[in-house]
Amino acid sequence: MTAAPRTTALERFLADEAATSRLGEDLAMALRPGDVVALSGDLGTGKTTLARGLVRALAGDPSLDVPSPTFTLVQSYQARVPVHHFDLYRLSAVSELDELGLDEALADGAVLIEWPERAGARLPPGAIRLELCHRSQGRLARIDGSGSAFDRLARSLAMRDFLSAYGWGDAGRRHFAGDASARSYEVVSRPGAQPRLLMNSPRLAPGQPVRGDRSYADIAHTARSAAAFVAVDRALAAGGVTVPAIYAQDLDQGFLLIEHLGDESVLGPAGTPQAYRYEAAANLLAAVHARSWPRRMVAAPGVHHDVPPFDRDAMLIEAELLIDWYFPFVSGKTAGAALRQEFRNEWHAALDRLAGGEESLVLRDFHSPNIIWRPGRRGHDRLGILDFQDALIGPPAYDVASLAMDARATIPPEIEEATVEAYVAARETAGPFDRTSFQEAYAVMAAQRNSKILGIFVRLDRRDGKPDYLGHLPRIRNYLDRAFEHPALAGLAGLYRRSGLLAGEAGR
Repeated sequence: MTAAPRTTALERFLADEAATSRLGEDLAMALRPGDVVALSGDLGTGKTTLARGLVRALAGDPSLDVPSPTFTLVQSYQARVPVHHFDLYRLSAVSELDELGLDEALADGAVLIEWPERAGARLPPGAIRLELCHRSQGRLARIDGSGSAFDRLARSLAMRDFLSAYGWGDAGRRHFAGDASARSYEVVSRPGAQPRLLMNSPRLAPGQPVRGDRSYADIAHTARSAAAFVAVDRALAAGGVTVPAIYAQDLDQGFLLIEHLGDESVLGPAGTPQAYRYEAAANLLAAVHARSWPRRMVAAPGVHHDVPPFDRDAMLIEAELLIDWYFPFVSGKTAGAALRQEFRNEWHAALDRLAGGEESLVLRDFHSPNIIWRPGRRGHDRLGILDFQDALIGPPAYDVASLAMDARATIPPEIEEATVEAYVAARETAGPFDRTSFQEAYAVMAAQRNSKILGIFVRLDRRDGKPDYLGHLPRIRNYLDRAFEHPALAGLAGLYRRSGLLAGEAGR
């Protein structure tokens, strides 16, 4: 007999309507497609207020009209996570849920259900159950549930507690950005203060061993906790790089309250790359790479972060994501032992060309989502930098390839060339610089990074249910083709082309 999932209860006292609306925001920050919130409570306990706060937060529109669906039974909203608000008070039979499209709503987005008891056995077992009741001069919210949806909500509520501990408990929250990991950012705002960012960086579990007793995260040197972000942030700030000021931190939980550097990126309004901004970013990189950096960086008294090396094992396991995920996606078959061995041999030969080359702090994801353009500022301060917690010590050409072959924006060859040239010119102006060796390292690192990204974007679709990343694949394949134009990569390019490793989806 299978044991029932363990349930947990949380309680929140809601002193007024504003607190009830904030609980709706806290729910919204945690919801994903397929989640269900079963909302119950007597008349006047604030169900409508909570629902309105939830929907408005998901939609990012604090003035959105959110009427009660008492008569329509269901009201749907297109938002970051589509949300469908059901009111089952007038439901005469459970079978009517089919006509209302409950299953379709669950497949499309998140679902909020009032009068959930009328759904009977049709209420999904993983639903978050939220009951509002009168208590003293306010309301008490009791929240029960189990599974991943409840865990996300519990973390969202812990983030609200973190804000409260630092005087920002009444702040409004809205989604700002997320990345390919579990890390995410929210904009938090309150009257009379500049908006700030709330960073949610849960501690990374190492995962299953993939090479001996080492996990992928171990080999690739993926940052495990928020301490890495704080340590690198402080070091970069001391080195004259514009990074967010850190106002509050809870390293154990992985919560940071940091400066909001702005909303504008190096891309134009239509998402097109702005050449002068990319060249400015290249100049900033040149300044970063031209100086020396400590290998041990301090996050807090007694807490330090040792910046790992971007070693051969890390480069290889990242490149092998192509053969582990992308190749089966485009070919419909797994790579055999012979192909895998040839892949490793060619990569070893390519990486041999980096031996003895220049090393510096590599920010690792230096591309448009992580670069804030700050109009009105001067010099390097025009650029604010995010997401550098995975920084390594390795070939600086990797960062230049990350910028000039931006995974999230189509960089025309002429802008790529101008970006790289701006970097090289700045390095040559600063002192002795080997242009030829850099160009070779740039090709190798561009091939390595784009191989990795092809694998990661397919993995995000197949393993993590994020299909939107597949739309980037043609761009990344084009970048690989550009990298393979360098004669040093003739052997690697030949392998990719004859084995189908550069095939598109049409080859499936």
